[in-house]
Amino acid sequence: MRIHIATDHAGLEFSQTLQQHLRNAGHEVIDHGPTEFDALDDYPAFCINAAAATARDQAAGVAALGVVFGGSGNGEQMAANKVAGVRAALVWSLATAKLAREHNDANVISIGARQHTIDEAVSFIDAFIAEPFSGDERHVRRIAQLAEYESTGDIVGKGVDH
Repeated sequence: MRIHIATDHAGLEFSQTLQQHLRNAGHEVIDHGPTEFDALDDYPAFCINAAAATARDQAAGVAALGVVFGGSGNGEQMAANKVAGVRAALVWSLATAKLAREHNDANVISIGARQHTIDEAVSFIDAFIAEPFSGDERHVRRIAQLAEYESTGDIVGKGVDH
């Protein structure tokens, strides 16, 4: 599987370690930056690039997922979710990593590098990659509603306020 990774300065060491773990597991890893420590860097472009590449790959039929890191993971998740077709989940446990895929078919996860050990992050990422989307009708329906809102600004018949 192709894994797109991005971070900011707070997650740089995490990112480098996790990229090696993913390569050792047989994944193709694409690093969207940064490549060196800069305490004043800004995460949005890095995370948007990783998310956009994930969405492009998936649209082209390439098996791909994304992982973004930051101090808390919050801003990085928000940046990734600005990309059409991306469903980025903030992951803080094995359960949230698995549910992100199983129920939400998330294609990007965000992890707070200052919130977890590297071993925890490795376990979250491995669980996320391994967990298939359930395909249950209720989850498919809800994901379709998100996509509808993303493309039209409405969810027909669901009472979205304008």
